[in-house]
Amino acid sequence: MIEWKRNLVMVGLSQFFSIMGFAFAMPFAPYYIQQLGITEPNELKMWIALFTAAAPLTLAVASPIWGALGDRYGRRIMMLRANFGGMLVVALMGLVPNVQMLVMLRLLQGVLTGTVTAAQTFVSVQSPPHRSGMVLGSLSAAVFSGSMCGAFVGGLFAEWFGYRMAFMASGVLLLLAGLLVLLGTREEFVRPIEEEADSMEDRVRMFWGKIGPAIPILALMAVMGFVLQFDMAWLPLLVQEIHGALKGAAFWTGSLGAVGGIAGFLAGPIIGRIADRIAPPRIGKISAFGAGLMMIVVGLSHGFAQLFMGRFGAIFCAGGLDPVFQIWLAKTTPAASRGFIFGWAVTARSLGWMAAPLASGVVAWMFGLRAVFFAAAAFFFLLIPLIALIVRYLPPPPQPSAKKENLV
Repeated sequence: MIEWKRNLVMVGLSQFFSIMGFAFAMPFAPYYIQQLGITEPNELKMWIALFTAAAPLTLAVASPIWGALGDRYGRRIMMLRANFGGMLVVALMGLVPNVQMLVMLRLLQGVLTGTVTAAQTFVSVQSPPHRSGMVLGSLSAAVFSGSMCGAFVGGLFAEWFGYRMAFMASGVLLLLAGLLVLLGTREEFVRPIEEEADSMEDRVRMFWGKIGPAIPILALMAVMGFVLQFDMAWLPLLVQEIHGALKGAAFWTGSLGAVGGIAGFLAGPIIGRIADRIAPPRIGKISAFGAGLMMIVVGLSHGFAQLFMGRFGAIFCAGGLDPVFQIWLAKTTPAASRGFIFGWAVTARSLGWMAAPLASGVVAWMFGLRAVFFAAAAFFFLLIPLIALIVRYLPPPPQPSAKKENLV
């Protein structure tokens, strides 16, 4: 097997277990927070919003630093850092005595992790440019399938053994993901020759030369991060409301996560291949419209059949948003600075992820839980004209070379 294909398989397996680890316990954090003694409704909403926003906040700060270090010292070591760092932090979450310590560890999680971006950078640089859509789409499928399995098995595990043990088990899965990278991947990294900067003006010029062409895509990624995460923190409470009790809610939340994982698994490779042939902005507009409609279905749900149907449709359609613009970014970014640009892409998304639970928390507090999902639908619809506006400033993607021998 050609080296890049072998790396893709091993990184895909690693991402499966890594995301399975995060999905094994994180979706049940609202229930864990209640177990830690926070039961008053408004106080519970506040801590859920803070917990959800904490990791994106520190991730936004750390990602460009890790991305630049990856360009300088190699991308494989970044995957090892993200997986082994995640193992430590998530396992410790199962030992916290109070919600304050849980949020502190969540902040640390954002500093140390970022497995998806590290993996995306590694495989996009190691793979042929004309296969970037297939490669990133396949990695997206691994992410969603890991999320699917983690949420479902984690829901059962949490019901049987408790939320604390679920976080411990998450750490074990992240350890396995790190070992797959350590033992199963190879990187032939040649440190690029860097242009020397004699003055601050030269440094600014070099920085802007790298990031300037990507600014429109990064801006759109920030908005999409906000929209995609707007309702996520509140799904467990909606499940608890429909179910009518805390006991057993983890099973239904895990099952809902598994349904979303199946939708994302199907959407990843399908949309990835389409994105190699059709302009990502066009796919994004169609996806935003479909996701908005399905989010209305979620908001109107009063039974699990309708909720599961709406969630499946929303995740499948939303699968056409973030990955296709990640693919576009890969196509328009030189390999030598891809870690730097992908790091800033995480910062852009993280700013949206951080703002989303805070804004949706205000909506939930002022208008009720279900208003969050209707607001999310409105934001999906607003993405359509925004994509049309920003695409005017996007640089044209380079045409794939006709010479593809020795790459396949």
